[in-house]
Amino acid sequence: MADAMASPRVRSTDPSRAVRIGVPLSPLTDLYFHLMRGSWWLLVGLLSLSYLLTNLAFATLYLMHPEGIAGARMGNFADAFAFSVQTISTIGYGNLAPIDPSAHAMVAVEAMIGLLGTAIATGLVFAKFSRPRAKVMFSDVMLIQPRNGQPCLVFRVANARGNEIIEASIRVSVLVPEVTEEGDALRRLIDLPLLRTTTPMFAMTWTVIHPIDEASPLHDRDAASFLADNVRFIVSMTGIDATFSQTVHARHVYEASDMVWGRRFVDIVDNTEDGRLRIDYMRFHETVPSRHPRG
Repeated sequence: MADAMASPRVRSTDPSRAVRIGVPLSPLTDLYFHLMRGSWWLLVGLLSLSYLLTNLAFATLYLMHPEGIAGARMGNFADAFAFSVQTISTIGYGNLAPIDPSAHAMVAVEAMIGLLGTAIATGLVFAKFSRPRAKVMFSDVMLIQPRNGQPCLVFRVANARGNEIIEASIRVSVLVPEVTEEGDALRRLIDLPLLRTTTPMFAMTWTVIHPIDEASPLHDRDAASFLADNVRFIVSMTGIDATFSQTVHARHVYEASDMVWGRRFVDIVDNTEDGRLRIDYMRFHETVPSRHPRG
């Protein structure tokens, strides 16, 4: 199973960015998690730094025992470093070689570290490279617009990769404040019913619609109430990547400030001259005034 964070924007209210107090830090235990979640630059940088520091450490040890390496110049750090690189990489050009028991012992330890390091680096690179990532775009805004005479909450998503996500499903939850009978203030997460929650094949775009009827938690709310209560919408989408046959998912958080009234999304899907479907991602977030702003 693989996950993918699809939203390019970083928000201060994103739960994944929350400051956690009282949780013991365990960077070594969670290192694999952070490397898989982080960028390729983080992984390559950490592997390169580990390789460099290991060679520097062993080069220093070899330099402290200058007579243990045949072919190395006395007190020359470059020769000691070159011998360390050849040893940890199991290259062995033949011009440098250990000649006494202590040097052979250090070579054995470094060779074992090199083999373990190669195995770990190979596993990390393969795991990160082979993990499928959904490339899902979420519209910048959520719209409140009439549909068939009824106000609806509308946003859209798009599959920007061009492959197929099979049996895709989407879920929208709204986080609203609530005060219990005892006077306790809390934030309640409510699932919003959608006109369509699943699609057998998600390859291009998907317009997600929540009708705001009398049963909706958004009923009788206006822009001021959304902003005053700091209402937040959490959108999650899951599906099966048709290329890798693995589960992928994407998540996005909308704030009350992302809601727009009286507008609709422009149509971005048409046909080319030869009859093929065409989607214009450059206008994916673009909106125009609604034809019937009052429904």
